[in-house]
Amino acid sequence: MGLLTAELSSSFQQVADDVYNQHFDKDKTLESDYDDYRKKKMYEDIMYNLSFLEVSVTLDDDALFERYAKWLFDLMIHLMPDLGYEKVKNHMLTHYTLLDDALKKVLDASLYESVHVHIKKAIKATENHHHKQPMRRFERGRYGVARKTYLSLLMEGTSKEAIDYIKALVNQPYALGEIYEDILQPVMHEIGALWHQNKISVDQEHYMTSITQVVLSQFYDMIFSTPKSGYTLLSCSVGSELHEMGARMVSDLFEYHGWDSIYLGSSVPKKALLKSIERHKPHLVALSVTMPQHLSLCKELVETIKTAYPGVKVAVGGQAFSLTNHIWKRWPVDVSTKNAKLLIDWAKQNIEAANV
Repeated sequence: MGLLTAELSSSFQQVADDVYNQHFDKDKTLESDYDDYRKKKMYEDIMYNLSFLEVSVTLDDDALFERYAKWLFDLMIHLMPDLGYEKVKNHMLTHYTLLDDALKKVLDASLYESVHVHIKKAIKATENHHHKQPMRRFERGRYGVARKTYLSLLMEGTSKEAIDYIKALVNQPYALGEIYEDILQPVMHEIGALWHQNKISVDQEHYMTSITQVVLSQFYDMIFSTPKSGYTLLSCSVGSELHEMGARMVSDLFEYHGWDSIYLGSSVPKKALLKSIERHKPHLVALSVTMPQHLSLCKELVETIKTAYPGVKVAVGGQAFSLTNHIWKRWPVDVSTKNAKLLIDWAKQNIEAANV
């Protein structure tokens, strides 16, 4: 689940070294508290935090950096339990103050004022945030046993048993859509939460993701055997996303519901995406964003698609949008939904029904 390399503008990039050095000048205990690995991660995290701050300011979204600050605080507590709650909190508050001071030196006044507002919200969120264990809804309800069993098999590293277990659930008693959205998707979210709590490592997360991708492939005969309606979906993950399973699930379920699906994966250049739209003439283009750093690119793609192909419907979704204040409503987007089922229902009402 690791952190992506941050891509920053020159103004934000140049303050990283200053902020890193200032941390050690301000708190002499860090030299002994942090080993070489933690020092390396600290610098990477400064770059990562700056990337979140910059995209929040660029897109003028007042929720993104504030919600990220809460997420980061919880993550740091799990990663460094030996430091204690108060020390981690004080470290984070110092960090935001240092970011503010460093950026004030290099940004023009109007841009800095915007940055300052976002940092103030992050500071307030950190001061008021109370670390608490998440509610255990994962194992409850109709799908709880299936989720828990599949996750346990993944945790044990029993790949074949995990794959066979999910295959046996189809129509006994679950429909394919339930397998995707009510079992596999929540399990992947739970895996992300376990990583966030420092209970599993990055290699474990990658293994579990790869096995779940194999699970999805087991249903292709069923997915591609349904009668086609004549409608086409084109989907992809925006940017250099490693987390592309959500977009793949959307594509599979549209295919299962009678659409032709063109799934392009991730890291698709803008020019290639436009050529694919020209070639396949989709009725709907679905763009997925997991990492908020790619929201700016998503906005650019949406605007380009709508300019070049104004008749094409565009949908956006993914975890990144849940951190924002409904930012998609300010873009030329037709719809944003939380899952594939809602998007399929929207497409039936607004595309299929409109052409009857």
